[in-house]
Amino acid sequence: MFGRFSIDAARYEFDKRLNWRIINTMTDNFSQLIDRFGRRVTYVRMSITDRCDFRCVYCMDEEMHFMPRERLLTLEEIVFLLRAFCELGVEKLRITGGEPLVRRNVDWLIEQVGALKRSTALKELNLTTNGSQLPKYAKKLAAAGMDRVNISLDSLKKDRFRELTRTGELTQVLAGIGAAKQAGFKRIKLNTVIMKGRNDDEIIDLAEFAIDNDLDISYIEEMPLGHVSHSRSESFCSSDFVLAALQNRFDLQSSIVNTGGPSRYYQITGSSSKIGFISPHSHNFCDSCNRVRVTTEGRLLLCLGQEHSMDLRAIIRQYPGDINMLKQAIIESMNIKPKGHDFDIKAQPVIFRHMSVTGG
Repeated sequence: MFGRFSIDAARYEFDKRLNWRIINTMTDNFSQLIDRFGRRVTYVRMSITDRCDFRCVYCMDEEMHFMPRERLLTLEEIVFLLRAFCELGVEKLRITGGEPLVRRNVDWLIEQVGALKRSTALKELNLTTNGSQLPKYAKKLAAAGMDRVNISLDSLKKDRFRELTRTGELTQVLAGIGAAKQAGFKRIKLNTVIMKGRNDDEIIDLAEFAIDNDLDISYIEEMPLGHVSHSRSESFCSSDFVLAALQNRFDLQSSIVNTGGPSRYYQITGSSSKIGFISPHSHNFCDSCNRVRVTTEGRLLLCLGQEHSMDLRAIIRQYPGDINMLKQAIIESMNIKPKGHDFDIKAQPVIFRHMSVTGG
């Protein structure tokens, strides 16, 4: 409908049509979100802060400038926004950051969002975290309705872990994994970014750690978002390389398991653990994309690797308490969801926002 367009022009077009379209929209149209390519959006990843207690080398600069707090959505606005999505048919929410558990009163937020499972289409509430705050929060999150937790872990070597995260302590994250296991989440998964020359010699060790602790693990190709201090083309490690290394050690069987995200899974023979691959470069998964992201300042990103977006914070604050106006904005945004991303690991980043701003 829009083709190649200026984002500002698309927002103007939306604003111009919104007032009369909302009048003619009946409640029973608010049943599902379908984009121009027939893809149904059922999964929202909500970043609740761009701040983090780590500075992972592939995620952010060592010296970061974070958003002023007045630009962030309040916790109450986040709950209101997520309720609108879930009443539109979204079944899966993932709370992300930065590091979401450094946001003050995050346990209250999870309680409020978890309650949406009783009154909306929401079926699953998940979290992506670096694990540092899980000893403090794991039990509270599980009690509030958090279903699954993804924990970032890129090395099992103390000094290397510190090098990759710049500020992180491996013992703290291992304690967080232990706390998550004790809390009783439905499933815990490790997220690992393999980088050539940095941690590619730990592919097997990380898989064995997951197996020994009855965890799943997903290996993620590095994504070219924001400027970083290393050459991504030199550090890039494809999922095919990782898979070949794992097949030399384990008997892997392709799995039909689908958790609603982009991972392709393999079952490890003789183990309950699954190994997944998120491969935005080598195995593009855009055709089946069912996801959108909301940044911590309330910008709805229709694609991780494009700038097509809708300013939902502006809608929320211009029409406070009007959930129908917000829903209509979300429905309109489906018209600008692009067919896919244009990631090129060899080029300078086209997207200048860091992953910590987008949400992991």
